[in-house]
Amino acid sequence: MQRKWMMLGAVLTMLSVAIGAFGAHMLKEKIGADAIAVYETGVQYHMIHAIALLIIGLTAGQLGPSTKLKWAARLLFIGIIIFSGSLYVLSISGIKILGAITPIGGVAFIVGWLLLAIDVWQRGKDRSL
Repeated sequence: MQRKWMMLGAVLTMLSVAIGAFGAHMLKEKIGADAIAVYETGVQYHMIHAIALLIIGLTAGQLGPSTKLKWAARLLFIGIIIFSGSLYVLSISGIKILGAITPIGGVAFIVGWLLLAIDVWQRGKDRSL
């Protein structure tokens, strides 16, 4: 579990940098200030949650794998795809209906963070962290 999520987190972090650079250098003049702000929000959440996958991998290495950690990682990954992905496509295409699915990714982020917190809390009590 540790290796899988750390590898995915590293790849997704790299992609967030590449996607951010693409937006800054290729899109900024083409899609307008409001759309760039939406795009940059997607990049910001993408980066934060990719780093969170690295943290989950490290946590799995320290505490061992668990079902809650696996679901936390899965939900953060799903959140990146739905939340950030919808913002990328929305900002480039202008298809406003995509904004309706963005909150689904946000909920995935929230539940993923909650599962991480619960897992660390419960197992920390057992190990006297």
